[in-house]
Amino acid sequence: MQRQSRLQTPRKKIYVHKRNHKFIFSGVIFFLLLFILSAAAYSSYYLKIPAPFWEKLIPIPDGEKVTVLIENGMTASQAARAFEIEGALDGSPLELAKWLIKFGLDRKIRAGHYSVVPSDAWNLARQLRTAKPALLKAQIKPGLDIFAMIDSLESQDKKVTREKISQALMNNKNYPPQLLEIIKALPEDEYTRVAFLMPETYMLVDRTADEIVSTSAAAWWHHWGEFITDHELKPHDIQDASIIASMVEREVLHDSECRTVAGVIHNRLRKNMLLQIDATVVYAWRLKGRKLTRVLNKDLDVESPYNTYKHAGLPPRPICLPGIEAWGAALDPEFNDYLYYVAGKDGYHYFAKTYREHVANIKQARSK
Repeated sequence: MQRQSRLQTPRKKIYVHKRNHKFIFSGVIFFLLLFILSAAAYSSYYLKIPAPFWEKLIPIPDGEKVTVLIENGMTASQAARAFEIEGALDGSPLELAKWLIKFGLDRKIRAGHYSVVPSDAWNLARQLRTAKPALLKAQIKPGLDIFAMIDSLESQDKKVTREKISQALMNNKNYPPQLLEIIKALPEDEYTRVAFLMPETYMLVDRTADEIVSTSAAAWWHHWGEFITDHELKPHDIQDASIIASMVEREVLHDSECRTVAGVIHNRLRKNMLLQIDATVVYAWRLKGRKLTRVLNKDLDVESPYNTYKHAGLPPRPICLPGIEAWGAALDPEFNDYLYYVAGKDGYHYFAKTYREHVANIKQARSK
């Protein structure tokens, strides 16, 4: 008997199409991107600060730069306006000011020259977060007379002219109030005032005559103001000290001798002796338009109130810009009995109490 074959119904195979996977994956990516864009938009619109996503995605602009001067004490609005004037801002100064405030730069931005790529407010503010301001160097050298000082400053920056320096020296706003009270009691001329500039190398926001004078005058008062106040020095005392300091500066090569030479000057003044300082003769000729590199006997006949070989007492004005050591010596001279000195070839001086000793020192100095 034949077996009846059982009909078997084949099983249906279930297929998961790959395209379904792709569709699901694409949907996830789409919604993820939509979420990121929404978050970025929310951050930008409501918080007004670009999301870190945009910071990383959009590089800081690069290209040709322009330089913008930011002065001391500028507000965010004033700084933004400065960038607009120089062509560094593509947009509204108000918008840049807002970004400076949002980034906290309104409290941190320092004065100086900023080199930036012209861009919109946000990108400009981004540049300023890492930008460092450049300062300009101005050097005032000790021992220079006012003419040489002007030549030196003009060589450093052509806009610092003789006329502008003269105006800056006579501008009372360029001096600290306490120093101004003293200066106003002194002769009203630039030849007197120039002695109250501290010789130094300064890093300035803007290398103008006014800033050079105001910065160096402030440095001078910062260094000597307390001494002057504590010793209750009168304006005429300070004026005499400025003249003595200028002579010490030009006479002394080695700082260790400054107070000793200042002591000699004081001793000769007390005895009503002629000071007979060669540096004053050099300055007398300088005022007449002649430069001396060496003082000869024939040069001592120059008719000038600065010629201390002819006129007793101090010259009428300082003959140069005194340095710190010279000022210190003039304000606090050494107490000694010396009345004479002569320089040796090494720049050090031989000091003497009598003329006979002085003659012997001259021979000794020349023999070496």
